Amino acid sequence: MDRWYIKLGSIVIGLVLAISISSCRKDFDYVPSSGNLQFSKDTVFLDTIFTNIGSSTYTLKVYNRSNEDVLIPFVGLEDGQNSSYRLNVDGQAGKEFDNIPLLAKDSLFVFIETTFDVSPTQKNEFLHTDAIVFGSGANQQEVQLVTLVKDAVFLYPRTLSNGTKETLVLGMDEDGNEIRVEGFFLETDELQFSKEKPYVIYGYAAVPEGNILDMEAGTRVHFHKNSGIIVNDGAAIHINGALSQDQEILENEVIFEGDRLEPTYANEPGQWGTIWIREGSNNNLISHLTIKNATVGIRADGDGVLTDPTLTLKNVQVYNSQNHNLWATTASIIAENTVLGSAGGSSFYGNVGGKYVFTHCTFANFWNNGPRTAPTLLLDNFTTGTSGETLTADLENAAFVNCIIDGTQSIEFSLFENAGAAFNFNFKNCLLTFNDSNNQFTDNPLYNFDDLDHYQNNIFNQDPDFQRPFENQFHIGSNSAAIDAADPTIVPPIVSDILGNDRTPNPDIGAYEKSVDN
Repeated sequence: MDRWYIKLGSIVIGLVLAISISSCRKDFDYVPSSGNLQFSKDTVFLDTIFTNIGSSTYTLKVYNRSNEDVLIPFVGLEDGQNSSYRLNVDGQAGKEFDNIPLLAKDSLFVFIETTFDVSPTQKNEFLHTDAIVFGSGANQQEVQLVTLVKDAVFLYPRTLSNGTKETLVLGMDEDGNEIRVEGFFLETDELQFSKEKPYVIYGYAAVPEGNILDMEAGTRVHFHKNSGIIVNDGAAIHINGALSQDQEILENEVIFEGDRLEPTYANEPGQWGTIWIREGSNNNLISHLTIKNATVGIRADGDGVLTDPTLTLKNVQVYNSQNHNLWATTASIIAENTVLGSAGGSSFYGNVGGKYVFTHCTFANFWNNGPRTAPTLLLDNFTTGTSGETLTADLENAAFVNCIIDGTQSIEFSLFENAGAAFNFNFKNCLLTFNDSNNQFTDNPLYNFDDLDHYQNNIFNQDPDFQRPFENQFHIGSNSAAIDAADPTIVPPIVSDILGNDRTPNPDIGAYEKSVDN
């Protein structure tokens, strides 16, 4: 009996060893790659990057569709260790790899990144190329790598001796502590932005008192996360964009956006901070500027005196801000041919009074990045102080002439008045969305649309026939209720729309005139 168990045990052990040896042999039974690998793409286009700033990570998939396990003798960059590209092959980081196994009917991932210094090329833009090589000799296969690299002017806070970054003081909190933000003051030779190279700003770039930040037509400014521009008391910003002949290239438009250039970030809100015009900064002039994907597009704090305009906007577009596109507090703003598009809050928020004149402007909020927290247009003349007290300021005037106010909600403008301060407003020849189906505001005098002191010749709840509103394209179509409905007698006249189209003799409501092309 014992001998039988011993004999059976010997057989079992022998079978296990045989299976183990057979399995081990199969693991090493690879044939050399014969050049028949297949790839998810034959060229990997890494999206545009700035010089010396790393790219996102891109993926290439390599397939072995044969019935045999293969060994790829070499995988690496054509430029070898000198390449500015970096690889990760099947979990290994580097630039060159030997004997990479790939099982039958299986695949492996290759991850690709790059960082490139464009300065040795002496070009503002450079097409940086290389290739990933698989195998060698007659069996060699290649996948091309292509990246456009842009030179740029980088502006950023200094690193201090203790390792921290330079900061700016914004004010004091309720406990008397300084409120600081990572940032720096622009030097005198940094106050003239040109179109020669794009600018990339890290932190907040502040315009010092007594100075003006000037930007010429065609300037491009990119902001890193939590970055922006602060215009201090006694300083100003002048953005001198002009009408572009090519509406694709926008050669004369000034554009503010984030520093992530990949297409996946093209419509990602909240990528950077804001353009903050602080109390005491007046006579800021902005023409032909497009702002995209900020947290707050423009934050304008008025001085409360309102003698001089805080800000004048002409032919400006602000889209896709995480909060408000234009948030003004006790400010004076004059705007014409301006488009305040989709935002997570309001397209325009006139806060704690102020003085506002908007003519031929389009306010249109078709936000589709989650819930929206406010109507397209919001006006009030009060706020709550740090101790819970109510603070008021006069809304001297809020005039909207020949404007569209529209969006995805049934009621797209809200008015909140505190009787302790003036609340003066007027809508004239506007196309307004206010569909009070529940009669919530029937007895509210602020929404008495027969009151000629506040409402004249307006059109309610009619279709503006926007071209592609969810893509922030607010040209009006041939079925728009805005066509020929604007007041042609405004003084001074605004004879051209935001694209330079003639408005005479019968202008349309909003920033865009209906043209033969739309």
